[in-house]
Amino acid sequence: MVCYHCGKGVVMGRTHTHHRGVAGGRWKKRAPKVQRAFHPNLQVTNIVIDGKEKRVKLCTKCLKRIKKDIRDGKKPFVTLVLNTVDKSKAAITVNN
Repeated sequence: MVCYHCGKGVVMGRTHTHHRGVAGGRWKKRAPKVQRAFHPNLQVTNIVIDGKEKRVKLCTKCLKRIKKDIRDGKKPFVTLVLNTVDKSKAAITVNN
């Protein structure tokens, strides 16, 4: 599981508790440090490559960059496939 654009993937690290011991003021025992994996926030998105749609996983940082480039009028590094919604299905009636 890595990002299609930036290659961000799983990073190994350690957790560390920051609570005090049972008695309160001082730590009775050393705080346990346990190995864990930090996973990136990957989202499945459809992009256009050579005129064809392809499903890839992008991290949220890359998605944010693409959306900002589109909003600012710049050319993003990949082209997202915009989901077109049928207007007859998306019609919402409001009762007054």
